[in-house]
Amino acid sequence: MAAAAGGWKTMIALCFLVLVSPSLQSQTPRHVRNHLKKLNKRPVKSIKSPDGDVIDCVPVEKQLAFDHPLLLNHKIQMKPTVHPQGLFEDIKAATSSSPDLKTGSIKQLWHKNGRCPQGTIPVRRATIGDVMRADKVEHYGMKKKHLPRPLSADLGFIQTGHEHAIAYVEGGKYYGAKATMNVWKPQIQDTNEFSLSQIWVLGGTFDLDLNSIEAGWQVSPDLYGDNNTRLFTYWTGDTYQATGCYNLLCSGFVQLNSDIALGASIYPVSNYDDSQYDISILIWKDQSEGHWWMQFGADHVIGYWPSFLFSLLTDSASMIEWGGEVVNSAADGQHTTTQMGSGHFPNEGFGKASYFRNIQVVDESNNLRNPKDVGTYTEKSNCYSVQTGNNGKWGSYFYYGGPGRNPDCP
Repeated sequence: MAAAAGGWKTMIALCFLVLVSPSLQSQTPRHVRNHLKKLNKRPVKSIKSPDGDVIDCVPVEKQLAFDHPLLLNHKIQMKPTVHPQGLFEDIKAATSSSPDLKTGSIKQLWHKNGRCPQGTIPVRRATIGDVMRADKVEHYGMKKKHLPRPLSADLGFIQTGHEHAIAYVEGGKYYGAKATMNVWKPQIQDTNEFSLSQIWVLGGTFDLDLNSIEAGWQVSPDLYGDNNTRLFTYWTGDTYQATGCYNLLCSGFVQLNSDIALGASIYPVSNYDDSQYDISILIWKDQSEGHWWMQFGADHVIGYWPSFLFSLLTDSASMIEWGGEVVNSAADGQHTTTQMGSGHFPNEGFGKASYFRNIQVVDESNNLRNPKDVGTYTEKSNCYSVQTGNNGKWGSYFYYGGPGRNPDCP
């Protein structure tokens, strides 16, 4: 028993040495080393993923979230006080929607080599390469403002280079949103471009006071250093100016789940004209405590965004968006070939196009319900488009995406 304990301590020490090894320090600028030290908390266990990632199992109470000055004396809420009404009935009904769906088979790649123990959370370790790809070290994990803005009067604000194909609702009070989306591995033309599919929960205006909570899947070579499809979250309290980040790359989001790593690869992914794999994401407000919670799949409550992070999501959201986004750098003077979703247009339908199904909102009575008056928006429908529908098994749904550059999108 003593020998086993000694081996365990040795492993922990070795993990820590990897994080702060002298050889690494001597070759890396001081500000980069300091930032990595801040991000990479000391783990009790580390797992090497087949894709090259290292997943560190960090004690819940030692995670980066608690570096936030307003979380220093925060009492962790270990579980939400309540789930939205109708959630579990909805999950049961949705899983029988198609014989070609393999919804229960979605996993994360690092699970092949181990799991984190209870009381810890899995954190994708940030590397020197990750940080050095950012335009500034302090900007690593942050993105610039580039939200889809459906109202025609506001279109001039949209940042050039970001294109969307979304469905949305606005004009009410929304206490959360849910959707099931199939997962793909879109091709990316340039490393500074990305492709993602997500839910946006929005409060405020699209100027300097926007609050946004986002979650979905993405392919982002610049952020992760590869073309893997990864689960991600994002938040901002000031239209991406100074607050917020992807995943756990800044203090804020409090993770509780020991099984799902934000920023880690998910597999398998859907294949064209073959089996489809999808994931479900729910974001909702615990109206008792005020925090915004996230659930992945049927039973993985990931954690929460504390209420104080936001000024205009303190009560409810004013808009919900679902859909895809790409960066079009147009580096060669032509539209990018970066794909959105499957890389195929919505009219190709199931098995070929990407979709969001069973899209729902949470109302003020904490009930999941189908959204009313769903609108759609895309900047360039010849490049990426969206097509909505409604039926008994999929409820409110839409197909979206496209190939980017094509004869009609030069």
